[in-house]
Amino acid sequence: MLRLKSILRWILWTLARWTIRKFKPGVIGVTGSVGKTSTKEAVFAVLRQIRKIRAAKGSFNNEFGLPLTVLGEWEKVTGVFFWCRVIFSSIWRLIFGSSYPELLILEYGADRPGDLKYLIEIAKPQIGVVTAIGDIPVHVEFYSGPEAVAREKSRLVEVLSVQGFAILNFDDEVVSGMKEKTRAHIITYGFGDGAEVKISNFEHRSEGGKPTGLSFKLEYGGSFVPIRLDGAFGKAQVYAAAAAAAVGIAFGMNLVKISEALAFYQVPPRRGRIIPGVKETFIVDDSYNASPLSMHAALDTVKKIKAKRKIGILGDMLEIGKYAIEAHEEIGRLAGKTFNILVTIGPRARFIGDTANRTGMSRKNIFNFDTAEEARLEVQNLIKKGDLVLIKASRAMELDKVVDEIKQM
Repeated sequence: MLRLKSILRWILWTLARWTIRKFKPGVIGVTGSVGKTSTKEAVFAVLRQIRKIRAAKGSFNNEFGLPLTVLGEWEKVTGVFFWCRVIFSSIWRLIFGSSYPELLILEYGADRPGDLKYLIEIAKPQIGVVTAIGDIPVHVEFYSGPEAVAREKSRLVEVLSVQGFAILNFDDEVVSGMKEKTRAHIITYGFGDGAEVKISNFEHRSEGGKPTGLSFKLEYGGSFVPIRLDGAFGKAQVYAAAAAAAVGIAFGMNLVKISEALAFYQVPPRRGRIIPGVKETFIVDDSYNASPLSMHAALDTVKKIKAKRKIGILGDMLEIGKYAIEAHEEIGRLAGKTFNILVTIGPRARFIGDTANRTGMSRKNIFNFDTAEEARLEVQNLIKKGDLVLIKASRAMELDKVVDEIKQM
């Protein structure tokens, strides 16, 4: 089985490289420890107005997912017959030269050292977007430390030519420092003074006590435009929109056109969507993934939103290795000052609950479960009309089961 997987990996790598060489599309690469998929979707929303474009489906960002995006509009991997279809159709396209997109928007994941190099050998980008790294990045357990993760991610901008563009998060010190590692033109984005695409006037909108989305302004070159993102939650979505605006600027778009294009941006499923829940509650579905950086940002945002009660349903943050206890305890200190009710799911998340209790949250308001399956029915009993419910954990914790249990059908 392992040998067959290696053979398939080589076939995909080869076919994808040949496809890039034959059709010569422009490539926009997105990497970072958080926010890759949201940023990719926001860039797609902006550029689809001006170019024929293809973006990676879901989180197709590894040695199988990235070449699949290069090779076609594939969505679901469904076994041997699926891979045969992929290989046959890719060879057919190479021989007979059917139409191909002008631009590809690709996610470059870096679970382990060497991943970026492997993916860049398939498709070298002309524009590289780096979202955020953070002090304790996800997947750090497979590296010697956070610095090694940052070095791996920086490969994306190191390979850019002098005609290329590096789009960097100004507010992330590690990402901002990557400007020293690239020959490309640099466009920074962020809230901080000095960011070229500057975010300001950020707020969560609500109507009649119901959270409805985000509003903010983007400023560039002395001009600014207002942006609204309906059904979106948190700064991660604002950063995604700002990064997309920076890419649009690299393509010569003005802020007005970028603002109009972002009106079509849809928050990817389970990555910060506000959805209605049962009992007239409001769910922030951020159940797809979690890292210390994204968890911290989510709790910080919840703290600022008005609601009758705030309930946190938080699960394990995985793949952070030796930093696991420290990171979960830090989230516990924040959770204790943020939520009225706290539900933890998974063995590591118990550190969140224990620390929240030590921070001052009453033990009677903290509920611990081993799995999402155990928690989902109990959560429905806990919530009441008007509650704001944040649901967030690493993907393997399956907190989408809790979302499905309490969302309004």
